[in-house]
Amino acid sequence: MTNTAVPAPPHPTQQPPARPARAHRRTWPLLALGTGAMLLAVGGRWDIEAAAWIFPVLLLRFSRLGRAWSGALWIWLAHLGAAVFWVQESAIGFNAVVFAGALALAALQTLPFLADRLLAHRLRPAPAALVFPAGVAAAEFLITLLSPFGTAYGSLAVTQHSALPLLQVVSVTGPWGIGFLIGYVASTANRVWDRPSWRGGLACTAVLLSVLLAGGARLAFLPPQGTTVRIAGVSPSRTVTQRLQTTLARFADGRGGVAAAPADAVRPAMTAVENDLLAATRREAAAGAKIVIWPEEAVRTQERQEPAAVAAARAQARSSGVYLEIGVRVYSTAAPAYGRDEAMLIDPRGTVLWTYQKAHPIPGSERFTPGDGHVPVVRTPYGRLADVICYDADFPALMRARADIMLVPAHDWKEYGAAHTDKAASAAVEGGYSLIRQDAEGVSAAYDDQGHVLATADYFATGRQTMVAFVPVRGVTTVYDRVGDTFAWLCLGALAALTVTALVRPRRPADG
Repeated sequence: MTNTAVPAPPHPTQQPPARPARAHRRTWPLLALGTGAMLLAVGGRWDIEAAAWIFPVLLLRFSRLGRAWSGALWIWLAHLGAAVFWVQESAIGFNAVVFAGALALAALQTLPFLADRLLAHRLRPAPAALVFPAGVAAAEFLITLLSPFGTAYGSLAVTQHSALPLLQVVSVTGPWGIGFLIGYVASTANRVWDRPSWRGGLACTAVLLSVLLAGGARLAFLPPQGTTVRIAGVSPSRTVTQRLQTTLARFADGRGGVAAAPADAVRPAMTAVENDLLAATRREAAAGAKIVIWPEEAVRTQERQEPAAVAAARAQARSSGVYLEIGVRVYSTAAPAYGRDEAMLIDPRGTVLWTYQKAHPIPGSERFTPGDGHVPVVRTPYGRLADVICYDADFPALMRARADIMLVPAHDWKEYGAAHTDKAASAAVEGGYSLIRQDAEGVSAAYDDQGHVLATADYFATGRQTMVAFVPVRGVTTVYDRVGDTFAWLCLGALAALTVTALVRPRRPADG
């Protein structure tokens, strides 16, 4: 019998040996397919729910089979490409702010892949499986915490807006729970891919089925019940809207020019829009609506003319006996904002109950001075009414308000309106309230507190957009409303703990 030298096992702190170049070349299809699937899961108009579950599996496989830092570079480029794709498919103006945001977001989205690549092989299987999902949830949370983009881009939860049994989990975890689940499935699939094992797959399946069964049970056994109120969302007709847009476009110096223009140069077109909205309010009130909501910037007025425009709306609310929510775009000569983006709620007596200013202007395109971020809530015979404006609804922390009905006047555009409104379903479930999103040039929708679509209307499908919904007047208190972003902070803490564990007690090759 001959002696055969047995190579010593690698030191536990060493990286796995480099893979042959031929094997590495075989990973490029994973990168290509994963990137392609990710383009269909960016929170845009061409999203496919299943793509959000597929692309992390493929990109994580690519990351694990290649070198850590070069693989991270390719993952970063893939995410950058997805961000640029989202900007283009959504017809968002590409500028320096948007590009800088895309670079930063792609870097944050790459961190879970890099953390998994550097840490997972140093840990035992059970904790190793948690590195990637905790990283995904933590990265999504950091995007909303540190960037001005909220969940508009970078949140996997918004891709699952129509999967109602799954969507119910956000009432407990916030949107981060869905990102965690998608990451957990990707991590488990790669573990089984590496070393077939029923334990990891069974645990992941049990968690996912438990979430789906609990969500399905909530939908089946705890549906929204009780009294409803008729709410109408009205937008001005396309004729008067286009006439006003043509008028405003004459001023080459933009908002400041409109603010300083002679009243007779702009007021007739502005008044035509106001009159159209007042007539629509009268019509819907006569049909039985108790609450009427106008979209963001429905009324456009010079600052000196604002009191008259508001007075007309107050008189209409009083004569029609409705709660009237109006969106007002005020043109001011004060630089650099040259105006304000406001929403006012007027009660049936004609009293202005609140004047709310948009808290999150869109980065790179809106220069309004942000409001204080205090979401107004008032008690009415139709429950507690609250209000934010359009992009504000993409910030989960801002949307945690003890309300029964959240009014969201909005103003999008054709390529992005439907996708942006779809995302509001998650906010309704998180907050436990019905949500009415009236979009000036997009798709309007009403949701109950479980994300069911109560009504919808497409501005571009009809000459006039009017949406009518019968909305529950009582919401529910959700766990997420109570505990806030605790789940996201736990994921951040878990990722930190796993990092320390991997560095202090690296996994040995013999560990099972």
